[in-house]
Amino acid sequence: MKKNLLTVGFLAFTLSASAQVLVHVDKNAVFYVGENALVYSGGGIQTKDNGTYDIHGNMMVVGTGTDVIKTLNSAGTGDKLDGGNIILRLNNPAASATSTYGQLYIQGVAQGNISAVVDKEYRTPKHGTYQQIALPFNNKTISSLSGSSSTIGTLGKTFINTRYSQNEVLTWNNTTVVSDNLAVSSVTPKSTTYYMLGSKNLDSNNPPTSMPANAPAANGTVYTLKGVPFTNGVSEKLLNAGAGINFGNGGNNKNSYNERYNSYHGDDWDAALIPSNPWSAVTFGKNIYQFGNPYLTNLDLTFIGKVEGGSPTDGNSIPSIQGVRYDPGTVVTVPNVGTYSVGAKIINFTSGTSSPVGDIGLIIKPMQTFVVKLRNNNPEVNFDKTLYFDNLRRFKSTARANGTGYSVTAARAADGNTDTVKQLGVIALDESGQELGRTYYAVYPTATSGQTSNTNVQSVLDNQSIIGTYEEDPVNGGFDMNTYNSYWLYINEANENDFKGKAIPLALYSAGIKSLKFEIRENANLIADNAHALSTGIGFYYKAANGEIAEIKQNEIIPVTTDQYSLYYDKPATVLGANEGAVKPSRTRVVYSTAVDGFLVKFDPNWKKADIQVYDMSGKLIISEKNVLTNTDFNINLQKSNNAYIVTAVSESGEKISSKIIR
Repeated sequence: MKKNLLTVGFLAFTLSASAQVLVHVDKNAVFYVGENALVYSGGGIQTKDNGTYDIHGNMMVVGTGTDVIKTLNSAGTGDKLDGGNIILRLNNPAASATSTYGQLYIQGVAQGNISAVVDKEYRTPKHGTYQQIALPFNNKTISSLSGSSSTIGTLGKTFINTRYSQNEVLTWNNTTVVSDNLAVSSVTPKSTTYYMLGSKNLDSNNPPTSMPANAPAANGTVYTLKGVPFTNGVSEKLLNAGAGINFGNGGNNKNSYNERYNSYHGDDWDAALIPSNPWSAVTFGKNIYQFGNPYLTNLDLTFIGKVEGGSPTDGNSIPSIQGVRYDPGTVVTVPNVGTYSVGAKIINFTSGTSSPVGDIGLIIKPMQTFVVKLRNNNPEVNFDKTLYFDNLRRFKSTARANGTGYSVTAARAADGNTDTVKQLGVIALDESGQELGRTYYAVYPTATSGQTSNTNVQSVLDNQSIIGTYEEDPVNGGFDMNTYNSYWLYINEANENDFKGKAIPLALYSAGIKSLKFEIRENANLIADNAHALSTGIGFYYKAANGEIAEIKQNEIIPVTTDQYSLYYDKPATVLGANEGAVKPSRTRVVYSTAVDGFLVKFDPNWKKADIQVYDMSGKLIISEKNVLTNTDFNINLQKSNNAYIVTAVSESGEKISSKIIR
């Protein structure tokens, strides 16, 4: 029978010594680290044969250059290479999105002195056609991910080298802006590599019956991936991503694989700078860095752009940071068109002060990936343009609060920021209170009201999203009719001084949205429950279709009575603003597609069929198509002639959009 050498509950256990191995777990013994517990070892650790560290909580190994982390074979004469000795558990697999999990923190032990194989339990939603993943294992052979579903340590499928098969392994190259093939005979290139694993035939079971019926499908099997962990000391210089790349007109130039850049590369941040031709923006597609979490602990990226209390206590301050994408959502591949992501989580940072806006709580779990966008490629003034990973490590699953210094377990130093950012989150809920989508509206003194070609904290939405705001008229509020049918926004901003009491249009596009929940933050911190006023004494308001104006309070939930609202910072006048009462735009859009070098009609998901007409400016009918199916985009087949046309599309229910194009 196995013997538990030590069981740790809700306490910290500390061992310190000067030795190569401080804690040895022998054959048939189990060192159990309980959920929420912290165990600290001031030296190396070791197991023998089937001796096990069963880690449900957190373990810190802080050693020196002579300490080791080893798993010995039964004879004690060499390394045991098949794992099963240091296990990082997923404590509640049925609720993996909120489950706690075992974490391992290594500091000071030389990489050459780490030979122990760690088992990491892994479960996450399937990311569509390519799984976005980090592999925090040193010198791990890629082919070891292959194997049947019954083989522990694999992903239950076979990976091959054939590009476009959705069975290959890709890695992102920040410099050349391309996904490179990684031969399955290769080993993991480096600690921060961003991997894209072809998901064809990747197991994607339905959620357990204990989960809500409307929970995200395909939460996935619990896999156990094995490998030798990386030691500390990881950093990445954030310079020259895409600097030497000419994307071409509309992104139509090709990479080394003969793929058009516009078929896979996007920019959630700069897409609204020049809506008619985003690729013409100087920074579009540039300065984007994709990384994987190199460690078996969480990373907290929430404040990497800030200086706390006059100096960056965690070693990071990157004032030019524009935003971070930290959840890939669903990766979609359209044959002969390209691959793109839908529904990713985004947090953006205000210029100069780098206060976070959007999906606050930027925790990157072990084996997760993230994407960083900088505003420019210029050297930072007084700061090193480097991302230092060590002091981003954090055991808790929540972002650090203001405090007095940094450690993996302690609070963060005060940020000292005076340019406060006020943020309203609007969360769409279904009839059972489950989240269906969300959108954000932020105000601060240096924000820009209305459309601008300058960088800001805004991020755009696709036509599949069901809640969002529209670009505002910068003078009068309400819809900006110049961008009315061009784009809509996941994160919207306005100047808190010149846009007080003016309307931001909010639109809902699903009958499944039964209520709205409000989340209010100031400088990333939630205000008190049921509170309305911010530090300025001003708060957010909303107005429904009946014209009623109401205060918005923290964590308030209101029933949905219409599909169109107005949001305000400061109480508005009772007079309806210009364009505030305009009809909610359809999600059907006429857009220029670089993939086909022409214009497409991209349909609202609620449309089933459409009649499409194209007229020249004399009123002559050029194209007329009846009962067009809306399950695919409609290609407007016009020759290039530098002429203007009016495109109309009418749904089966009579909803109509109209757009002017030049072809």
